[in-house]
Amino acid sequence: MNAGERLREAAMAALASLDGLGVYDGPPIQASPPYAVVDAGLESDWSHKNGEGREVRLAVTLFDKGERPIRLRLLAGAAREALAGIAGDVGGWRVVTMLYLRSRTVRERQGGWAAVIEFRARMLAG
Repeated sequence: MNAGERLREAAMAALASLDGLGVYDGPPIQASPPYAVVDAGLESDWSHKNGEGREVRLAVTLFDKGERPIRLRLLAGAAREALAGIAGDVGGWRVVTMLYLRSRTVRERQGGWAAVIEFRARMLAG
């Protein structure tokens, strides 16, 4: 598997430890809020002279219902901490750095809330 797939698996495992949060690798057809969708889509070369490396952008979108995003903000904070803790070997790739980039909470048209958290991971093969 490539670096992005391994990072997505590690992120899903980290988020699965959060109580009451469903975790998916793509938009679910049916899911009860709160839930998270994990995407490690943008992957670029970060190789060096003697080895293969990748820079992977990780985006996690959390969804919740309610009049106010109080629970979602708490979940987003816990998710950010869980994701920041991803380090070391993840299936043949070593996470060298896991850097928080940004987050945002927005109101959805259907009356729910969404929070997006983005990280940049730099990984080396082996």
